[in-house]
Amino acid sequence: MQKKLKSERFVWLDIMITLITLEIMQFFYYGARAVVLCGICAVVSLITEIICTRLMGRHFTADDLYCISDALIVTLMLPAVIDFKIAGIACVFTVIIKNEFGGRKNMIFSPASVAYVFMLTSWRSQLIMYTEPHVHTGISEKAGNLVSSASHVFNTTGKLNFTDFEILMGNMAGSLSMLLLVVSAVILFFRSDISKGAFVGTITGTLFLACILPMCSNIYDSVKYTFSTNMVLFASVYIISDRRIAPKHNYYAFFYGFFTAVFSYALVAFTQKENMIIIVSLLLTPVALAFRNLEKNIELLEKAEKKGAVTVE
Repeated sequence: MQKKLKSERFVWLDIMITLITLEIMQFFYYGARAVVLCGICAVVSLITEIICTRLMGRHFTADDLYCISDALIVTLMLPAVIDFKIAGIACVFTVIIKNEFGGRKNMIFSPASVAYVFMLTSWRSQLIMYTEPHVHTGISEKAGNLVSSASHVFNTTGKLNFTDFEILMGNMAGSLSMLLLVVSAVILFFRSDISKGAFVGTITGTLFLACILPMCSNIYDSVKYTFSTNMVLFASVYIISDRRIAPKHNYYAFFYGFFTAVFSYALVAFTQKENMIIIVSLLLTPVALAFRNLEKNIELLEKAEKKGAVTVE
């Protein structure tokens, strides 16, 4: 049991390091306001987690610090200029819902996806408008000259006027650095910090549809823009491949990721709505739960068969 707890803490530490790296890039593009937003989400989530654990009669442990990484994931999905109160309310809501429905040891959905959908239904206009990269808004200033995200432009026009280098570095409104996301994915994948099956399934499903049903003039651009917009790669790493949510066995996790990728791609293609993969990952939570229940039933059956064989001998 102690070994398992240590493993969870090392996973959290690896994830935190990659998230902080992405946050540093946000500071480079959007200034100190991005850092303040990150701090507010982290502190609010931590305080709410401590209060919830105490009210539920549990002791707060180092493993509960996972709430901070969830908060950082939420922050990276938000415009840096979003109202701080909105982000804080979403973090409080998410931590309460998480603890109400199973808590850390029995996660049934990604806290970050819950926070995003909650804000999308309540404050949609503030969630989908961004400042251009390198436009720094003061901490107490109200942002001006807001623009639609690169995801919205791609979904509605099928093309983007950015160089490959700009896409790689995330120099687009509402996007993160593809380079850092790929590096983070490789690190977390080979350190087994994320579900390998879910990650491979999501990438495979997205790549498959981007090739056979391209949303732009050629397959290369379709693949490039698909993975660099709509939070596809980000969600593949930090939400769908979350070990707390995805099925344990890579075989079942692969299909969970594959189904999520296919449905989200189809919805983007037909509705032109951005970041559908976040919403679909939440809607397909029952699929992950079904696979996990199937895994448990198979394990119980195997144990019963082994016990029966030992008894017969």
